[in-house]
Amino acid sequence: MSGETAFEGVLRQIDDTVPFEPGYYNESYLDRRITARMRRRDTDSHAEYERLLREEDAEREALMDALTINVTEFFRNPEMWSVLRDVLRERTATQRRVRVWSAPSADGREPYSVAMLACDDSEIDESRVEVLGSDISGAALDDARDGVYHTTRTTDIAEELEPLSEPDRCVERDGDAFRVRSAPRRLVAFETHDLIRDGARGPFDVVLCRNLLIYIDREHKGSLFDTLEASLADDGVLVLGMTESVPPDRSDRYEPIDKRRRVFRRA
Repeated sequence: MSGETAFEGVLRQIDDTVPFEPGYYNESYLDRRITARMRRRDTDSHAEYERLLREEDAEREALMDALTINVTEFFRNPEMWSVLRDVLRERTATQRRVRVWSAPSADGREPYSVAMLACDDSEIDESRVEVLGSDISGAALDDARDGVYHTTRTTDIAEELEPLSEPDRCVERDGDAFRVRSAPRRLVAFETHDLIRDGARGPFDVVLCRNLLIYIDREHKGSLFDTLEASLADDGVLVLGMTESVPPDRSDRYEPIDKRRRVFRRA
């Protein structure tokens, strides 16, 4: 298109052919992920990469996977989970059903962590806990439904599960493979959902949206927060990433349960 840079051409191709909204994400994040795919395809030309996207279904799928926020682990930031443990104890003691939403859920380790915590803690009534994990990536959700995770050179699953008092009750281990057992599995469902395109769900008693807002362009953070807010029950609990915060113009709508761990109750 006239006046369009080659990089903008790639973004337009993504907007046209990939189920992803590049306009919501900050440019530095998009550039890093696109450049990584270009290196994998051995091309240093944005124009050439745009052609690949236009012509190859496989590359569009690979880029979609690269653009999806997929850095995760079991019980990431353990200090937060000690706060969430208390929230689940309190909620299951007073409510018949406690609904939790993990979005985006990547390969499922965050929603499974919620379920494992409920099954592991005698003061949490896990029969009252329902967990939904949602993500934009079908491949990530397939991995999540499989519920099998592997220790690798960079990932130690046994170490990630240390917050549990009895990890063997929640996972079955076979060498370097860890399979989520049926007890936590029963509490978790997965579905495709795009927080940007698909809008609110719920209402949920707890919404975990960690480490997505840091990638969203400033002008669009408000609309994403609208979705999170509309998905919360009146006194619901919102959990953000450790480097994220409630926007200043909304701070009067939330009271911190633990501000340092980014756990807030809707006021």
